[in-house]
Amino acid sequence: MAIGDSTTEGLDDPDSAGGYRGWADRFALAVARAQGGLEYANLAIRGRTTARIRAEQLQPALDLAPDLATVVAGMNDVLRPSFDAGQVAEDVAAMQRALVGQGATVLTFTMPDPAPVMPLARPLRGRMLALNEALRAVTAQTGATLLDLGAHRVSSDPRLWSDDRLHANSAGHERIAAALAYTAGLPGFDDSWTRPLPPAPRRRRGEVLGAELAWTRRHLLPWLARHLRGRSSGDDRVAKRPVPLPVPLD
Repeated sequence: MAIGDSTTEGLDDPDSAGGYRGWADRFALAVARAQGGLEYANLAIRGRTTARIRAEQLQPALDLAPDLATVVAGMNDVLRPSFDAGQVAEDVAAMQRALVGQGATVLTFTMPDPAPVMPLARPLRGRMLALNEALRAVTAQTGATLLDLGAHRVSSDPRLWSDDRLHANSAGHERIAAALAYTAGLPGFDDSWTRPLPPAPRRRRGEVLGAELAWTRRHLLPWLARHLRGRSSGDDRVAKRPVPLPVPLD
């Protein structure tokens, strides 16, 4: 069982059917292969804040009584003026406690530093660091298992992120899934996910400026316009996998 926002839904890791795969699907496949089968549900919906995830997804998740669950949230809160790291962490902790209390093994992870991926996000770096510290503190108390993804610099390598700079690309999702599989102790996985990528070639100043202008036009301005209208990318959307279904092993 996976609950959360667009990160858990799988943006931007396209599948072969016009949707998104993502680290949760990839991790579910790793678990299924390790034990010979798995039923998997994903209730995540893009654009959801942590409070909405708790309000809308936790009870349906509890009703399905999962043996294994992932709880990942907080990025959409970091982007909002009303951000409160303590409150976000408490909402995450409440979800962890409820699932652990029902007998589930619960995994979560900290968030990568956004500044190397999105230079304009440098003012948000303090928020992300505060959230990660709060997540570490509460997870140590709930019985959930923490993957400290944000502590590894490779998680902020721009080559693991999509063009919108808010979501991992396919390579990034693959690495997160491998990190979770290693954290969960699945056979065949090691700590190679922590290794940095080869050095990136230096880009000319003109290339950097052109990329920033293109990103602003294609992603930042539409995002700002949508939020000024009080809209979310998740409006009118439903979970992609609301009930547990067997994971194909091929």
